[in-house]
Amino acid sequence: MKSIMIVFNQANTERVEYLLDELGVRGFTFWENVQGRGHENGDPHRGTHTWPEMNNAVMAVVDDDKVEAILIAVRKLDKRNEEVGVRAFVWNIEQMV
Repeated sequence: MKSIMIVFNQANTERVEYLLDELGVRGFTFWENVQGRGHENGDPHRGTHTWPEMNNAVMAVVDDDKVEAILIAVRKLDKRNEEVGVRAFVWNIEQMV
């Protein structure tokens, strides 16, 4: 099992939810109004007057064989509008209850 966390500009919320539905990812946890800044070229997303944009995040635990398809879909979404930004992070799940 793997955990995938996708952090994205709020503008991509519907696209990310659609991506998960299309790939059969049913269970996930969703966070709204996540603040941050990309490590390469990203502007801060702080919800302030100066930096008004905000991010959302979603985390799902999936079977190993779904990971690559999710990452491919996230890359495609990022390429559609690199200025908006979307990132995915994957880590191993050792145990789960």
